[in-house]
Amino acid sequence: MALVWQQPLPEIYTQLSDAELRLRIEGVKEALGSQLVVLGHHYQQNDIVDFADFTGDSFELSRAAANQTDVSYVVFCGVHFMAESADILTKENVHVILPDLGAGCSMADMANLDQTEEAWAQLTEVCPDQLIVPITYMNSSAAIKAFVGEHGGAVCTSSNCRNVLEWALKGGANPAAAVGKKVKILFFPDQHLGRNTAYAMGYPLDKMVLWDPRQDLGGNAEQNLVNADFVLWKGHCSVHALFRPEHVDDVRRNHPGMKVIVHPECKWEVVQKADMAGSTAYIVDQVRKAPPGTEWAIGTEVHLVNRLKQQHPDQKIVVLSDCQCLCTTMFRIDLPHLCWVLENLVDGKVVNEIKVDAHTRTWSLVALERMLSIKGTGNPIGKDQPVGTTVD
Repeated sequence: MALVWQQPLPEIYTQLSDAELRLRIEGVKEALGSQLVVLGHHYQQNDIVDFADFTGDSFELSRAAANQTDVSYVVFCGVHFMAESADILTKENVHVILPDLGAGCSMADMANLDQTEEAWAQLTEVCPDQLIVPITYMNSSAAIKAFVGEHGGAVCTSSNCRNVLEWALKGGANPAAAVGKKVKILFFPDQHLGRNTAYAMGYPLDKMVLWDPRQDLGGNAEQNLVNADFVLWKGHCSVHALFRPEHVDDVRRNHPGMKVIVHPECKWEVVQKADMAGSTAYIVDQVRKAPPGTEWAIGTEVHLVNRLKQQHPDQKIVVLSDCQCLCTTMFRIDLPHLCWVLENLVDGKVVNEIKVDAHTRTWSLVALERMLSIKGTGNPIGKDQPVGTTVD
């Protein structure tokens, strides 16, 4: 896929007030009607979510777009890999648009195809008698998803990670090839989701190694790679990495009755100290179901936490840390960019279209469809189980 840079906004869009931008966006939405679907990720700022036809996590939103029969334009207010997934799942005649092409994902950028192919070559050489199954988190490029599809693996989300890993340990798409062999999982790009989920499944930390793509053999001794059950890519979420164990300790000391719930992209040490850990959808659901008076310290992106605070005034909700836990690339999607791409559509021009090439689309879809065929969903740590325990 060719790299395309975000062109400067026409000056008019930077001069309009928020009220004027909102009126113009509303007018375009009314004019395009069912031809247009606007998707707003949970981490988006409220001004954007106000115009979203659907709000949710990345895969949930992509599937919502794919289910719209009359849609011609999908404007994804998220980041680049999310728009790629929407393009993969929607019909080929649907135009998927990212309002600002600079809205990327630092985690997804931590694993590229060249690095992945090199890691695969080295692992298969060091472990020739083992079956290696690649699994990638949804927060990865379409090229990585396609690689996984071609090599017998699948995509996972933070909600179904455990189920996908259990499937992979049975051989993934090639269970017959696993007979009599040790199965090893190459998991990327988020080391923390992989580590937290594998640990909750009963695997000790010494059965996991970290793969640094900048070093030969990922920085590991050959025997350590042979012995490992999980090879975890050295990647992370720049937002969730900000939460530290001492933040949980502070909550315990200052708010004894407050529950701590964190995303599994947080570090293992943070997850172990928390009361609960799970996907964005899991966090939202736990708060929604909690009785009035419940107190929460939530370890995830600040826009979502603030939105939960507004939606549940009968509960006390705070961000786990007072650091600026903001997804800065998601924040690039704003009213001027949204208005600009929408008004271009009214003028018959599609700007900032995200298009995945045919080969990548085909194999990415294979990896996604394998995920959807795997039975079971739920919290990767074990829904309603104490964090750190093994769930059978």
